Amino acid sequence: MLPADLADSEDFDVTDEAVERGLRSRLIRNTRMSLGLSQSEFASRFRVPVGTLRDWEQARVTAPDFAVAYVKVIAQHPEMVAKAVA
Repeated sequence: MLPADLADSEDFDVTDEAVERGLRSRLIRNTRMSLGLSQSEFASRFRVPVGTLRDWEQARVTAPDFAVAYVKVIAQHPEMVAKAVA
């Protein structure tokens, strides 16, 4: 649990799960953006349903471990992955 900042009246407690979901979301979004791709382009190129990608990026759903690993590989070898899934 990440406790709220008492000096900030608009802050609130955040669960460990929510922090993890946010970190995963940031990794996925930053990877996509570093490749200069829109959500639909990334989803199409790497065979991820666009709705699923949106849910992960907006932290509505926690991206599973396999998805995080996949995105890390994409970040390192985007052309190889795109070719492999084409």
